[in-house]
Amino acid sequence: MQFTYDEFCGSEILEIKDEVYNYLIKARRHKIDDEIYFRNLKDNNIYLYKLNFIDKKKAALNLISSEEKIVLNDNKLHLGWCVVDPKTIEKYIASLNEMGVDKITFIYADFSQKNFKINIEKLEKILINSSSQCGRSNIIKLETCKNLEEFMKKNSDAYFLDFSKVCIEYKKNEIKTLVVGCEGGFSKNEREKFNKDFIVGFNSNLILRSETALISASSKIIL
Repeated sequence: MQFTYDEFCGSEILEIKDEVYNYLIKARRHKIDDEIYFRNLKDNNIYLYKLNFIDKKKAALNLISSEEKIVLNDNKLHLGWCVVDPKTIEKYIASLNEMGVDKITFIYADFSQKNFKINIEKLEKILINSSSQCGRSNIIKLETCKNLEEFMKKNSDAYFLDFSKVCIEYKKNEIKTLVVGCEGGFSKNEREKFNKDFIVGFNSNLILRSETALISASSKIIL
């Protein structure tokens, strides 16, 4: 862990309990006078605390120092991910966070199963753990959108990952927003609304799963 997450860190005295207590005291076996780094992932600061009190259910730490320390990818990427099985999203979203993806909008496209519900709170917990591991000073911003047409109105500069002779590598410096389809890709109705100059593809004849395409495209653009 690069730091421990606690939403209340930043105060002079920090009390920890429950999950954070179990992790730091029982799993990591921290003791009195140990120094531990924390972030709240709301500001850009990293906080150094010293452990000064431990009992059976909680512990307390005193703030030693705070420092603004921004750890982010310089290349910003907004992904429009047409909704797939939430279990798939939960499995791969940490990798996108570690790459430095800035924002994900989950889009209910024509081929998305409408019964799939996106649990933002659960995903944010996964992202917090991911940032703690990789050192990132924030997490991916998450939102949902009811359909692709609405997303396009709000993001007129969006590129679309689809079948195209224009390889994504050739446009990587221009792509700030990229839409990736769900299983089954995009519908005919959706494709008719695309700006033909904003369609990119891979230099491959193989059909990739949504999550494979998403990871591959993101790495080509921002890494």
